[in-house]
Amino acid sequence: MPPTGPRPLRADARRNRDRLLDAAVRAFSQAGAEVTLEAIAKDAGVGIGTLYRHFPTREALVEATYRNELARLCDAATELLGDLPPDEALRTWMDRFVDYMTTKRGMADALRAVIASGGNPFAESRGRLNATISTLLEAGAGAGTVRRDADPADVLASLGGISLTAGEPAQREQAGRLLDLLMDGLRYRASRDAELTETG
Repeated sequence: MPPTGPRPLRADARRNRDRLLDAAVRAFSQAGAEVTLEAIAKDAGVGIGTLYRHFPTREALVEATYRNELARLCDAATELLGDLPPDEALRTWMDRFVDYMTTKRGMADALRAVIASGGNPFAESRGRLNATISTLLEAGAGAGTVRRDADPADVLASLGGISLTAGEPAQREQAGRLLDLLMDGLRYRASRDAELTETG
């Protein structure tokens, strides 16, 4: 029986697709939903026909762009844990989360158009983000640097709130300070364990 499913992209086609997604996230974040597909293709250095071969509609491009940014954010956790101590990996990932949320806000109009056409670009977002935060928290708890009672959903909600302050450079600096405060609350302390044992 012949194999089913999409065939893997050739290396040059994959590079073109990646360039298109990078150009699209810049365009939708900076110029909004009205940016032309021709402008995105030009920025990516490919022809409009190449864009349509990968993304047959504007909605398909917007949704793929958003999902690609989400995948980059979540995949970064494994890379960071390979390069940094778990608590530093978590704090660095928090910065990337704020940048991701800023990009998502910039794409808001384009994403709303996808939803209006029946798409659901956010279908996997919360589950993937919670799983990623769980991985980071568990690594920190295993290393003895992050408290073991932190709930990933609470951390995600806190990060979402902090992200609302980011935008202009001065606000981004404030978001960084708030992330430091959140991280300080997540760090392991032996005295906290003693309190949990006494109250448990």
